[in-house]
Amino acid sequence: MSIFDRIGLLLRSNINSMVSSAEDPEKILNQLLIDMRDQFIQAKQMVAVAIADEKRLYAKMTAAQQASAEWERKAMLAVQAGDDGLAQEALSRNQSESALAEQWKTQWQQQKAAAEQLRSSLVQLNEKIDEAKRKKDLMIARAKRAEAQKTIQNTMAGLNDNSAFDAFGRMSEKVDQMEAEAAAAGELSSDISGASLEDRFKKLEQTKGPTDALMALKAKMGLIPASSTPALKAPSLSDDDFAIPDIGVDITDKSKV
Repeated sequence: MSIFDRIGLLLRSNINSMVSSAEDPEKILNQLLIDMRDQFIQAKQMVAVAIADEKRLYAKMTAAQQASAEWERKAMLAVQAGDDGLAQEALSRNQSESALAEQWKTQWQQQKAAAEQLRSSLVQLNEKIDEAKRKKDLMIARAKRAEAQKTIQNTMAGLNDNSAFDAFGRMSEKVDQMEAEAAAAGELSSDISGASLEDRFKKLEQTKGPTDALMALKAKMGLIPASSTPALKAPSLSDDDFAIPDIGVDITDKSKV
């Protein structure tokens, strides 16, 4: 094999590989159906021409038969008229037209057989096109399913590579480190802001008053037992608080009132 043959073989193999990889089953099937339909239209035109030729030959045969019959009638008239010479000429034309009619009949029969065969082939072609149309959707679905399976297998093959899982593990460790750093930063911020145990108790005392008032209100509304409310300290009373004040009047001497 010469160098040019090898180069030609290499170019053809590369071109075939490129064409095969670029073939889309759905597009190819649609185009094939379009081509089939175009071929059907051309075949239909050919059948129409064949049928027209058959009809033309049949008309020629019929015309020759009628002409032969007419010359026979004229020959009979000549015989009745006693003109045998004229009758002989009419019979000669009758035989000529009859032979021509037989020739046209042979051509017509052959053309009729050919037209019938073309008509049958046209019907078969139409049936194949209809069958191809029915199978097209099924073949496209199969092609798409195969493509999806191929994509999934390629994806699974990529996931089986340890490098992907190693990278995933590194990212997980990095996120853990980020969370730990964020928690440490929060604790450091609390220490710097001076949050202490004393501050927490101060906040608790500030909220104690509103809490007691809320409990008292709930007890008043009957939502909780009164014993659960904080006891209100009553003011202490002495005997002096009940003494009658001295206003300088003797209540025993009625005449002075």
